[in-house]
Amino acid sequence: MKVLLYTEGMKTIGKSGLGKAVQHQIKALEDNHIDYTLDSKCKDYDVVHINFYGLKSYRLAKKARKMGKKIVYHAHSTEEDFRNSFIFSNTIAPLFKWWICKCYRLGDHIITPTEYSKKLLLNYNLDRPITAISNGIDMHFFKKNEKDGEKFRKKYGFKKEDKVVIGIGLYLERKGILTFVEMAKRCPEYKFIWFGYSPLSVSPRKIKKAVHTKLPNLTFAGYVERDMIHSAFSGCNLYLFPTLEETEGIPILEGLSEQADILVRDIPIFAFLKEGQDVYKAKNDDEFEEKLRKILEGELSSLQGNGYELVKNMEIKTVGKKMISVYKQVLEEK
Repeated sequence: MKVLLYTEGMKTIGKSGLGKAVQHQIKALEDNHIDYTLDSKCKDYDVVHINFYGLKSYRLAKKARKMGKKIVYHAHSTEEDFRNSFIFSNTIAPLFKWWICKCYRLGDHIITPTEYSKKLLLNYNLDRPITAISNGIDMHFFKKNEKDGEKFRKKYGFKKEDKVVIGIGLYLERKGILTFVEMAKRCPEYKFIWFGYSPLSVSPRKIKKAVHTKLPNLTFAGYVERDMIHSAFSGCNLYLFPTLEETEGIPILEGLSEQADILVRDIPIFAFLKEGQDVYKAKNDDEFEEKLRKILEGELSSLQGNGYELVKNMEIKTVGKKMISVYKQVLEEK
């Protein structure tokens, strides 16, 4: 079996969660010794695994169908997580949904990261089998290391006694960046640092204003390599993830693997995480402030390590086996 793993615009999306998911797919195939190619001009493949919904991806899928090849379409995006992203994203969301449905229906089988996103897609009436498979986590890499945590603090000028809160994501309202900045405003005694970047030229005014906020306890570190994300998880006191919508959210898996204390928004995608057992949850800014303070002041018990077992079955090699199972399934179908 040979797989054509195709991701349109990888240079552009490489620093996003989707880019990270594709890197995980590559490693998953390699770890499971599956022959694959990234060359879209290749013709001697058995299954094409498509990760994006651009015009080139659509044309490739149409061409593959004419050649009699099997197609697995990876549904990383939904209308729900497209909203609250860029300028006019809410206005064009229905058109976006129409287009991704047109793309996804070209697949013989659809993979999506979670049972939550699968449920959303089932309401799209795609008339295709859908399997939920996590984007995966490299647990060998995202492993808590105190020395790396110290390097993170030293690089950004945080003292040992500072209580540091980290955030991760693109500059999107959906990612909860407005809540993150609001917490920095309300809690000047703590340090806040946000990792991630996207062009502000396509961001609404309120996002531009948030990113340009000048506070002595707030840092926007921009895009960093995963080594620094690992170090930040190891050296922070709290990972704050106030996202409004996700299809999975790879950083939450990384945080659990790093055994960090985590505070997330109480939304359906995180139903698999138990409040007060695996993570802490909040519904609005007032709840976020209350729980953030209690966690950092020790009024709420640390949950470090409690969610570690949950991500064991999301390790990349295990995810790869599930992907391969889907490939075999479509190849056996007439």
